[in-house]
Amino acid sequence: MVLKRSKSASASPILASAAPPELSAFEVTLRPKSLTEYVGQSKIKVHLLMHIQAAMSRKEPLGHTLLHGPPGLGKTTLAHILAREMGAQIRITSGPALEKPGDLASILSNLQQGDALFIDEIHRLRPVVEEMLYAAMEDYALDLVIGKGPTARSMRLTLKPFTLIGATTKAGSMSAPLRDRFIHHFKLAFYELPEMQQIVERSGQLLRVPLQSDAAHRIACSSRATPRIANRLLRAVRDYAHVQGDGTVDRACVETTLRALDIDDRGLDATDRLILGAIVNTFNGGPVGLGTIAAVLAEDEDTVEDVYEPYLLQQGYLQRTPKGRMATKKAYELLGLQVPEGAQVTLF
Repeated sequence: MVLKRSKSASASPILASAAPPELSAFEVTLRPKSLTEYVGQSKIKVHLLMHIQAAMSRKEPLGHTLLHGPPGLGKTTLAHILAREMGAQIRITSGPALEKPGDLASILSNLQQGDALFIDEIHRLRPVVEEMLYAAMEDYALDLVIGKGPTARSMRLTLKPFTLIGATTKAGSMSAPLRDRFIHHFKLAFYELPEMQQIVERSGQLLRVPLQSDAAHRIACSSRATPRIANRLLRAVRDYAHVQGDGTVDRACVETTLRALDIDDRGLDATDRLILGAIVNTFNGGPVGLGTIAAVLAEDEDTVEDVYEPYLLQQGYLQRTPKGRMATKKAYELLGLQVPEGAQVTLF
């Protein structure tokens, strides 16, 4: 395992550079580089600016920061911005990549003064690795055990002050001792429609795509309030415009592309409609267990719960109850159906 900057560092599965090679040029180009470029999450930006200014005035690293929320909302992008705003180098790894305490010890011991360590999917850290983080976060120290059996002895290694930035889609899956050691906690929320349109227009400018305003608005409406999805749809529309048209992205071009992808103006795709249709038509509106829905889709339960359900719940098409999932009145209206008499549905 190579931790210093070298020719083989970018190939390490444990530690990556600030621009990991597995990221496509498309994703790297569209990432904002500063908080002023970052669209949305205005309350979080205000707090971060204050904490960054305070830390820089004291010439200290930024306090350990936890970013959590649904996937695609900009946690990784925000981590890169924090390091850049602090003028610090960022080292990138993920929870599943840190298999042994030695992996984490090697990374921490090579951090320089003020560096930022970004751990994605931090909720998936192994317990033995997580416990090593406690002293590192609180005391900037590593407690190591050298040798085995009767000759084993403990040693404390002093670390240079650093900032740990953790990102997770499941903050509740983190242990309380680890979660409480983060000084700053920020939950990223879904984006408003004007913010989504601004993101689409910005991405269009960076990609040099002739994008009309109503076309950007249409893409924003179908992006599930998530920038990652917006950029993915923009790329699909751009490709269609280049092949089928003159490269200009107008409303008609967007409509044709989204229709081909089976995505409606609410951002719902075929799988979303299949979930709602199964609950309404097959199970009379519910309640339906998660395992049953997963079986209907031929997907695993985690995929249904983490990928499809959050947006359906957030938009009011689905309701979670102790007995299972239930369709709301809004789901019936989406499918063009009347709510049966006596059906227990929530009126969103």
